[in-house]
Amino acid sequence: MTLSLSRGNINYTIKGNEGMMKVIILNGSPKAKGNTASALREAEHILQEQGIDTEWIHVGHLQIAGCVACNRCWKTGICKFGDIVNEISDKMREADGILIGSPVYFASPNGTLISLLDRLFYSNLHTDWSMKVGASVSIARRGGSTSTMDVMNKYFLKSNMPVVPSQYWGIAHGTTPGEVIQDEEGMQTMRQPQPPLLRATHPSSSLTRPRR
Repeated sequence: MTLSLSRGNINYTIKGNEGMMKVIILNGSPKAKGNTASALREAEHILQEQGIDTEWIHVGHLQIAGCVACNRCWKTGICKFGDIVNEISDKMREADGILIGSPVYFASPNGTLISLLDRLFYSNLHTDWSMKVGASVSIARRGGSTSTMDVMNKYFLKSNMPVVPSQYWGIAHGTTPGEVIQDEEGMQTMRQPQPPLLRATHPSSSLTRPRR
């Protein structure tokens, strides 16, 4: 697969093996069409424009129990609770990356999302997710965004997963549904990580940036 895109006056070419790349998108907000979803959609549109397949999973509205430290997953490879955590675990085996979004709750991600991520990553401690790319987005009324991102990014770093950079932190601001769209800089940031994301979502891909 060869993908080409432009940013300003710079043209990028991404080359990799045949086959469509896939990114899982987790909406950790209780609201299916809130500001977190709007920010994630902004990034998703750019991915799809570049030929990357995406799968949207809304989890923030679910009742998801936290890890009970039974360690059964170390023997079976799956969490003992037969819920969406194991479903996402199966999907991660086929995906090249994951994009997670959360609203800010007291300078931290949504508690439901944390319960899911704790169990998802703990039950896959012996699964090789190295070089699957991870990216996070946090949406706040005002503060606590970077600390929320830090919590989500630590799951990636513990699993040998590269964290996608951008021109700024992956944050945007908004309170009422749709308000985040008015944050022009935040929306621009959602659209920025694409060359590193395209490179990281394919282990054999190469990115060429022409000399100026």
